[in-house]
Amino acid sequence: MDWDSQAGSVDFTTLRAAYRSGAVTPEQVVHAVYARIARRGDDKVWIDLVPEMEAMDRARALSGRAAAELPLYGLPFAIKDNIDLAGRPTTAACPAFAYTPARSATAVERLIAAGAIPIGKTNLDQFATGLVGTLSPYGAPQSLFDAAYIAGGSSSGSAIAVAAGLVSFALGTDTAGSGRVPAAFNNIVGLKPTRGVVSAAGVVPACRTLDCVSVFALSCDDAWAVFDVIQGFDPADAYSRAVEERLPTRPAQIPAGFRFGVPEDHDLRFFGDGEAERLYQRALDRLEQLGGRRVVINHVPFAETAALLYGGPWVAERYAAIAKLITDTPEALYPVTRQIISAATRYTAVDAFKAQYQLAELRAATAPTWETIDVLVLPTAPTIFRLEQVATDPLTCNRALGTYTNFVNLLDLAAIAVPVAIDTRGLPFGISLIGRALSDHFLCALGATLHASAGLPMGATRHALPARRSPAAVPRGHAIAVVGAHLSGMPLNRELVARGATLLCAAHTAPAYRLYALATTPPKPGLERVGTGGSAIAVEVWDMPSAQIGRFLAGIPSPLGLGQIELDDGRWVTGFVCEPWGLAGATEITRYGGWRAYVAAR
Repeated sequence: MDWDSQAGSVDFTTLRAAYRSGAVTPEQVVHAVYARIARRGDDKVWIDLVPEMEAMDRARALSGRAAAELPLYGLPFAIKDNIDLAGRPTTAACPAFAYTPARSATAVERLIAAGAIPIGKTNLDQFATGLVGTLSPYGAPQSLFDAAYIAGGSSSGSAIAVAAGLVSFALGTDTAGSGRVPAAFNNIVGLKPTRGVVSAAGVVPACRTLDCVSVFALSCDDAWAVFDVIQGFDPADAYSRAVEERLPTRPAQIPAGFRFGVPEDHDLRFFGDGEAERLYQRALDRLEQLGGRRVVINHVPFAETAALLYGGPWVAERYAAIAKLITDTPEALYPVTRQIISAATRYTAVDAFKAQYQLAELRAATAPTWETIDVLVLPTAPTIFRLEQVATDPLTCNRALGTYTNFVNLLDLAAIAVPVAIDTRGLPFGISLIGRALSDHFLCALGATLHASAGLPMGATRHALPARRSPAAVPRGHAIAVVGAHLSGMPLNRELVARGATLLCAAHTAPAYRLYALATTPPKPGLERVGTGGSAIAVEVWDMPSAQIGRFLAGIPSPLGLGQIELDDGRWVTGFVCEPWGLAGATEITRYGGWRAYVAAR
């Protein structure tokens, strides 16, 4: 099968299903990715591509593994070129700065260990200084929706690589909005985690006390799957958060009547963009339709905090990161980048302390807001600019784009940028959900629900957002996990339907099980929990009326029975298990990842 001729989507749901069914292999996907990149030509997205044969070697190395064994099995990804990939140059979009690291950044190492395949390093505003996406000697990527407009920055290449369907996800960085603004301009999700939850070891600093590794993906669920792999304490990063601050493996449930904060109308700025203003208000209406309660908040201290980032001594952190380069060879910097960073020389240590005092006061002023709301909802960007506007006045455009993003890291908040509409010009519009530190899981859950309600294609592709799994759905009766012939569409599914059962969700077990084809006629699946060497196995969770459980249990033949099964979201549900004696003579089929894939392979 020529997977690329089918314009196959690289979102996680689609690729995982294709891998599990055997319809496609990681080698085919890698070949297709490079073919897509070649067809786009010099689009200013890539600074360095991993040689195709090297990526193909990584894909082949996965051939002995079951897709269910690795959380990011065979998923191609891109890396912003201020994040290290071993053996490939890191430039931060400055050729004179380039070096080749012997070791990958911690986040990249974790992704590769989870089965993801790095494709290349992407373009950015030089030294991640900017939100416009044009401040690079490697060229200015253009909007996929209208070539007259900017793609946003600083993580411009990473965002376009995802939106164009070239990779399944990409890493960016986000100090002032670089992981959110390009997401909004490219109709994709941009997850900016709580500071320090993802290691910044192996990342070229911008403002080291504020920097975050961010995730671009086609959906909130995909972004969360990446985040779950890369999060966690790292002793190599002095700003890494404590190990006990690891977040749950699944996004949270959305509380009924969640409270979302919005500024007073007179505190909102759209720089004359009536489309952005209209679509922001429409997004707020949709949140109310989803059960949210609008709460008007005082946005002034948030706006004052945002003004500190480039209007205060934090720009000196950017200077500190490249002090030798800017002192010895200032001409090596892109002119606008040099202008922004050189402003640091006018600040003194006294200024830095005064700014810290001011920030502490603003944190205190914003703190009461979080007692009245669960999430702050703002436009990700107040407007979008044409390339010619940025070329004429890059600094003014850059400041404008940070209106609703600059304060987030200064106040130690988490955020996710979510697409909500395409405007009448054909350009994407998105909002940001912002919450307290370590609220990432709630923001992602709410973002997924909002994104699904928008009815948008993924990125600049024609692919619809896949239907979401809902592992947190609450049964009215009793949840039953089925693994074999009771799956929907399989021969015994009628027994569930006849007893009034309804499908809650498709899911997977925790990676602690082995699956067998029992030596029965016909073969039946046997699920065994193991201490080591287990994998996640595909299951379905059905809601069965409690009064039917006894009759259902009575019809289950030995050695099968009902016991407790752990799902990959940490829940335990009733499900099919096998008595140990029944595994004698059975054939282990764990590598297929589930009964349906095994039957299809036969």
